[in-house]
Amino acid sequence: MPPASSSMAPSSMAPSSVATLDVAALRAHFPALQGGAAHFDGPGGSQIPGVVADAVAATMTAPMSTRGSVTTAEQNSDANVLAGRAALADLLGAQPGGVVFGRSMTALTFDLSRTLAKDWGPGDEVVVSRLDHDANIRPWVLAAESVGATVRWAEFDPATGELDPQAFADVVSARTRLVAVTGASNLIGTRPDVAAIAEVAHAHGALLFVDAVHLAAHASVDLETLGADVVACSPYKFFGPHCGALAADPALLETLRPDKLAPSSDAVPERFELGTLPYELMAGTAAAVDFLAGLVPGDGTRRERLARSFAAVEEHESALRARIEAALQELPGATVYSRAARRTPTLLVRFDGHDSADVYRFLAGRGVNVPASSFYALEASRALGLGDAGALRIGVASYTDDADVDRLLDGLQACLTRA
Repeated sequence: MPPASSSMAPSSMAPSSVATLDVAALRAHFPALQGGAAHFDGPGGSQIPGVVADAVAATMTAPMSTRGSVTTAEQNSDANVLAGRAALADLLGAQPGGVVFGRSMTALTFDLSRTLAKDWGPGDEVVVSRLDHDANIRPWVLAAESVGATVRWAEFDPATGELDPQAFADVVSARTRLVAVTGASNLIGTRPDVAAIAEVAHAHGALLFVDAVHLAAHASVDLETLGADVVACSPYKFFGPHCGALAADPALLETLRPDKLAPSSDAVPERFELGTLPYELMAGTAAAVDFLAGLVPGDGTRRERLARSFAAVEEHESALRARIEAALQELPGATVYSRAARRTPTLLVRFDGHDSADVYRFLAGRGVNVPASSFYALEASRALGLGDAGALRIGVASYTDDADVDRLLDGLQACLTRA
């Protein structure tokens, strides 16, 4: 993989031509793939390349202490924090000083919701989307309820999977303080027009919080292009360790006063990070971003190389998605709920006469990992008529290859036609 180089390059950076992803070379970096399973479970957490595990191990076995500048241990910890922030800033098109690390995206969203709600009260409103993962719904709902604010819902169209910006225009008003929306649905893959939703929110003076957990694994993300005030992600969805992060303009974070311990730093972004940071996970996150930036050979800043890599990833994943979709249409009783015009390679499917959990277990017995659930997107699953049980979710990742797809389709055929 190419060496890291941090950059705050303009967000609209896009490769002039799309390179081809060398999937065989990519797969060789993932020890878990040598176990023989075909992994279509990436939306719940990707497999991890060896270089990320090595970075975590190296950090944990090197001298390490609380951050500082005197001892080697202090310097090592500080360097890992700064490298982690710089890497995520390049990934999200943000500033390193606006990157906040935490235990999970869910925990960070709860923390931020409670902080923002200090300035809310009766008469104020927040807007959430029925399409979202509950981590971008319930923290805002509970925060609003705690101060007597009102919750408004933006509805998506279950027939098409689309979340029209008009759904936000219909409910956002001058009383709206915050709008929360997903960058891509973790259940059906829909990628809403976030920039158009941002225009609606900002026209009424509201903040826009974007859950990019699912999006960041499949496409280049940019804070400014999205129009987001805050964007959140989970490194373990894109080859990194289990932690969460959010990014915002440092100037916005300076205006917020989260609860914290008296002696802990009041600087931004440190004032939002409770307790000692997970230095080893930050090192692993930086390694994951570097790995992504090196998926396609070429020069440039890390931000530029990430754009080039994601262009190749999108092309590869879209081709496999199209192949799977075409095959699903030929299978008996298949209903595919991933229908939006613009979406990630994530397919939710149900087969008439077959319990999705049974299909999941059958495929697992053949070494094909395709889980069945509502995957914390309860509101979306219910709106689709699937209740809390959901359906089978097929998640294509950059390391998915045609042989994996062959095994998936063969397994589905065998499951659906067995006596």
